[in-house]
This record gives sequence, C-alpha cells and structure tokens, in this order.
Amino acid sequence: MNKKSAWSYCRIDAPEDTHGALKGQYERLETYAEQMGFTVVGSSQDLGSGLSFDRPGLQAVLEAAKAGSFQVLLVDSVSRIGRDMVKTTELIQTINGCGISIYSPMEGEIKLSDFAMPPFHLV
Repeated sequence: MNKKSAWSYCRIDAPEDTHGALKGQYERLETYAEQMGFTVVGSSQDLGSGLSFDRPGLQAVLEAAKAGSFQVLLVDSVSRIGRDMVKTTELIQTINGCGISIYSPMEGEIKLSDFAMPPFHLV
C-alpha cells in the first residue's frame, strides 16, 4: 500500500514564537501523519494574522499544491489556514481543486461542505 504524501502547515498569530507554539503544532502534525499513515514531504509555517492571506508559508503550500507535490495538507485546525471565512473557503476550494484533501488532528477531514450555510427561509 502506498502512503499518501503530506505537507504540514503551521501558523500562529504572533510576531515571534517565544513559547514554542509552532514547534508544538508541527509535532502534533508529525504524530498525526504517522498515525494516519501519511509521509510528510514538506512543511511551511507563518507568524502573523490569519486575516491576511499574503503569507510566505501559505504561498509555499499553494505552489507545492499546484505542482502536485503532495496529496494531503495537514493543519492543526482550520483556523490555522485563516480567520476570514470567505477567504478560507476560497483557499480550501483551490487546494481541493488540486486534488488535495485537508486533515486536522483536531477536526478530522476538513471539507467545503463543513462551511455550507443552511438554507434561509422567510416566515
């Protein structure tokens, strides 16, 4: 059985990692990858706001995804991708469009359907 290749992405909303939070995220993702049978082939990280999507680590994810370098993106939680739900769902759609699934040890597989709004009915 071939192991799926994975990329781990970590982000904290801070100007520097004084408490080792990035290392903690990375270690959780490494453990999760091992448990899921994924082979981590790359990783990137960012420091800063989840509202901006112009982050070098996130750009590395997109470039590797478009190049077909991995099959699974690992994140600690969907909030590590971003805090703006519209931009986050667009990014998830882009990544899924490259044939990549997104997994989190906290949330399992992250799917676009998880963000679907329920129908709105006027009474």
